[in-house]
Amino acid sequence: MAVKTSFGPEELARILTGYDLGAYRHAGGIGQGTVQTNLLLETSEGRFVFRYYENRAWESVLFERDLLLYLGERDYPCPAPVPDRQGEYVGLYRDKPYVIFRFVEGHHVEHPGERHRAQLVRWAAELQKVTQGFHSPYTPYRWNYDPALCRRLARAEAARLDTPAAREKLAWLEHETAALELPPSLPRGICHCDFHFSNVLFHGDEFAALIDFDDANRTFLPFDLVGLIEAWAWPHTSDALDLAEARRVVQAYCEHRPLAPTEQWHLYDVYKLSILFDCVWFFSRWEGDGFYEKRKIEALAGLGRQAFFEALFGG
Repeated sequence: MAVKTSFGPEELARILTGYDLGAYRHAGGIGQGTVQTNLLLETSEGRFVFRYYENRAWESVLFERDLLLYLGERDYPCPAPVPDRQGEYVGLYRDKPYVIFRFVEGHHVEHPGERHRAQLVRWAAELQKVTQGFHSPYTPYRWNYDPALCRRLARAEAARLDTPAAREKLAWLEHETAALELPPSLPRGICHCDFHFSNVLFHGDEFAALIDFDDANRTFLPFDLVGLIEAWAWPHTSDALDLAEARRVVQAYCEHRPLAPTEQWHLYDVYKLSILFDCVWFFSRWEGDGFYEKRKIEALAGLGRQAFFEALFGG
């Protein structure tokens, strides 16, 4: 259950006095999410979600506020933050920010079918389309995924672990990030960066909302597409990318947002970058004299850029 900080009824009732959401009745933990504290908050006016940011700077949460308000104004299905009586969307309690969201009716799909998959791909593409005009002064306060950030986070992890294996992994990661070809012309925009069924609500068989924008940032536009390919075409139990399945995912995505030629050619590099970020998130993982992300990078390198491009985009 995603509750890292406990809140008593008196505390939540006191917070609610700043809102026009009715009187406090009950609160309970929400099972989804692993980083921030999420509570289902019931008042005399209905149900809401109280999200307490355990490890996000104030400015980072303001970026999320700006993004969700922007998406809501354009009818993108996502949670809507609720303003307090002063018109503010982000509050502060015990020196940490919080936001109250309107509750979205829906459920998580444990065994998605083709219709669920098609909708997930569609709304990933729509997110990249609708946010092309989005700007927030707080964008720099997010972890905006690029090679420089990947190296910086890896160096911090290597210093924290301070082991020979960590130093060896860092040297490998720095070499791999330096070899990426990600030119300035490669389009960037907002990606959710955690686009899978655990962060999607359905109402019946219909897409109801994309939730948990905790990792959303400005990065290379195909980053969410790579996440979808990874989910279906390269399961953790496999030693190689299923190119036929990857092509199907790409084709489905391109029905809603066709990739520019430079995005097609450098999807290979964006995919490698996503694997390198996974290496950071699991930096302590070491299996004998190697590790999972290294094997994946080596598999892509063995395939080669040209073969990857032709398998996904060729006639």
